[in-house]
Amino acid sequence: MIVMRKVAIHTLGCKLNYSESSDIVRQFAENGFQVVDFKDFADVYIINTCTVTSVAEKKCRTAIRQAIASNPHATVAVVGCFSQVNPQEISKIEGVDIILGNADKHKLVDFVIDYQKDSQKRNKVLPMGEGDEFVATYSTGDRTRSFFKVQDGCDYFCTYCEIPFARGRSRSQTVAETVAKARQIAHTGVKEIVLTGINTGEFGKQHGETFFQLIRELDNIETVSRYRISSIEPNLLTDDMIDFIAQSRAFLPHFHIPLQAGSNLVLQTMKRRYTTELYASRLSNIKSVMPDACIAADVIVGFNGETDEEFQKACDFIESLPISYLHVFTYSERPRTRALAMDGKVPVNVRRERSKVLHRISASKKEVFYRMNYGTAHKVLWESDVRDGYMLGFTENYIRVKTLFDESKVNTIENVIVTKDNVVLEV
Repeated sequence: MIVMRKVAIHTLGCKLNYSESSDIVRQFAENGFQVVDFKDFADVYIINTCTVTSVAEKKCRTAIRQAIASNPHATVAVVGCFSQVNPQEISKIEGVDIILGNADKHKLVDFVIDYQKDSQKRNKVLPMGEGDEFVATYSTGDRTRSFFKVQDGCDYFCTYCEIPFARGRSRSQTVAETVAKARQIAHTGVKEIVLTGINTGEFGKQHGETFFQLIRELDNIETVSRYRISSIEPNLLTDDMIDFIAQSRAFLPHFHIPLQAGSNLVLQTMKRRYTTELYASRLSNIKSVMPDACIAADVIVGFNGETDEEFQKACDFIESLPISYLHVFTYSERPRTRALAMDGKVPVNVRRERSKVLHRISASKKEVFYRMNYGTAHKVLWESDVRDGYMLGFTENYIRVKTLFDESKVNTIENVIVTKDNVVLEV
């Protein structure tokens, strides 16, 4: 009887990481490993890490300890952004065997196989590459939706952000190569593809192509019913692109547009590439052609220079916007960033209090957005997950609804009237 080696993976951070993790475990499965849950006993544990905040790094360390406790004799591999920027810290954790950055994590299965053959079993910390290669990845396992990495890296170097050091410069494949990969994803049977990247709107930069060219070509793939854009910078979301999405066959009225600060002074300190006026204009244009569009915004609270007056400006500005909900991040100092040398630091306790204020604003806006949609018809893509006898699905504008579980409805799109009773109050 052949006993298959077991592998488990734990992913932290963005949708891009989830896309890459799926690609990693596919490679392990193709090499004879059985994929199991991270809480289960495994021969290999993989932690795909995030470094966007100190909280994310703390969760990485917790996951590493959990893996070692589950099987002290397992091969433990730590990969991704935290590994890229701080491999020395991870190498001090007893029980970690392999540490790879973003440039090499897609070769992890080869490193694990070689390591397990090595009688010396020395801790392997590979020199961190610069990440100039692009590897297209997509998630599998969800029968209805796939996260598709179309871009990686960032050239912006905002003063608060460590991601360019972790992910490298902006890069992607060509439009033709990306469309070919999307057709490959479509053959898996999923109905919806979510386009992901670190700075998605910079797709095609090194090839003299644009993200707008890509989405126009993707819209022609008839076997894909729906596309979502996971996130796009406001300065890269053009009015032409908004107009195209409004009338496209498959792109949905759902936008995730980072704001980061609702004050021009703080935006300038962050070295963001837009103003509050441009941001408001983009949202106004979206709502003029897609009134029921869902618009999410990332906001960092408590960054340097955010005085009480600037924070109040931000709150007033956010209140004035047709935003559906916020992702609120309490500012966390990151190594290597220019913000470390800046004045005007906000006390941590003040940051936390301001975060609560923005969470309240977000909850209020979400309630208004849901209420506006009650009694309206939307197309819902039903998922396979079951909760208390109900199956869940998302409308085009990203409202999660439920209905009694029916196996025949999984991965089908159905017209549904959104009501207070069938909305699942989470996003």
